[in-house]
Amino acid sequence: MNMCLMRCLHILGTRFTFNNAHDIETNQPLIVVCNHQSMYDISPLAVFLRKCHPKFISKIELGKGIPSVSYNLRHGGSVLIDRKNPRQSLPVLMKFGEYIEKNKRAAVIFPEGTRSKDGRPKPFQTKGLEILFKKAPSALVVPVSINNSWKTVRYGKFPMGLGTHITFTVHKPLKVSTFANKQELIYSIETTIKEHIHP
Repeated sequence: MNMCLMRCLHILGTRFTFNNAHDIETNQPLIVVCNHQSMYDISPLAVFLRKCHPKFISKIELGKGIPSVSYNLRHGGSVLIDRKNPRQSLPVLMKFGEYIEKNKRAAVIFPEGTRSKDGRPKPFQTKGLEILFKKAPSALVVPVSINNSWKTVRYGKFPMGLGTHITFTVHKPLKVSTFANKQELIYSIETTIKEHIHP
């Protein structure tokens, strides 16, 4: 399904480049941390990281109303959280962290919480990361900078942007267990990602 969605964007002249100079072992839990620019961040990540079995943390509103996407989010191992309701979201994130730790899967999280409409990154919301670090202490954190996907929807849903070159840059992975201070880890991740975003 995700490959098909990418092929649809190819019709509009969209190109995808995934830059990864790191040999990331798949037999360990991963926490993939990315900036967020559009819905079209998701399909390429699912395709390029398919060997890692990526599961996404998404807002609960995406769990219905979008053909194929909503079904996949509800039944494909991803989690849906209500950002306005901590009583719902916190237990879900805890259970999700335990799941990736046990099953050695990849959790993909967009800490900005909402998409950037002009490519400029928003401040990271740290609570979700803190929970994942706690529940998946053996995880490897993989920071990823995404550029230009916002240009596909710069005019809204119609017309779509033409000829966009969307790039994904994978940065040096970091082991959760090597950071006693998890705020330092979050700061390092956020700084690295944002230094490689070019609005």
